[in-house]
Amino acid sequence: MLEIVKNKSYPPAIEIVTISRSSLALTSVLFFGSGVAALLYQMAWQRMLFGWYGVDLDSVSAIVSIFMLGLGLGAVTGGWLADRFQRHRIFIFALIELTIAIFGIFSLDVIDSIGSRFVASSLPYIIILTFVVFIIPTCAMGATLPVLVTELVARTHNVGFSTGSLYFVNTLGAAVGAFAAGFILLPRGGLDGLVTIAAALNFSVSAVAYVAFRRSL
Repeated sequence: MLEIVKNKSYPPAIEIVTISRSSLALTSVLFFGSGVAALLYQMAWQRMLFGWYGVDLDSVSAIVSIFMLGLGLGAVTGGWLADRFQRHRIFIFALIELTIAIFGIFSLDVIDSIGSRFVASSLPYIIILTFVVFIIPTCAMGATLPVLVTELVARTHNVGFSTGSLYFVNTLGAAVGAFAAGFILLPRGGLDGLVTIAAALNFSVSAVAYVAFRRSL
């Protein structure tokens, strides 16, 4: 996937790090797609959750806080998994993307079914229920970055490059996903269209990562 080349014209202590362009490009595309999918889900789920909370500042704050908490817990979990299973990080990344995709396919039905039963409950109860429902997908989303960054750092020995490049493409994907969802996909395909495209992206990322980098498993 990645290559480290030592140039003998430099002192022994200096190591020139080069990365296969095709491998880096593919990794970037995969993480870009993952970022797009994440924002498509967030847009769809947030609109569905307005049926639980109503549409006001408090509801938006609660939903965003729950998502951020899940992402944070996922980042911690992803870091632990990356350190614990060092030889299987690509497989873990592919499995995480697959988990998100599977939840995404059924997410709208799950939200609608649970919401119809507990919509009259108190706000604290609904907040707890929301956290329980979304703990797995949000943690999975949060775990992707540390898993992939740790793998890239292990191969390049360059923390700044690995973290910066992956964070950039993922954030860019999120921005593109937010724009596409609000101005293109949602008006044309509705919420079902959003989650279908997002799930397809996650499935594709998972499959390509597993097949392309299976030698790293």
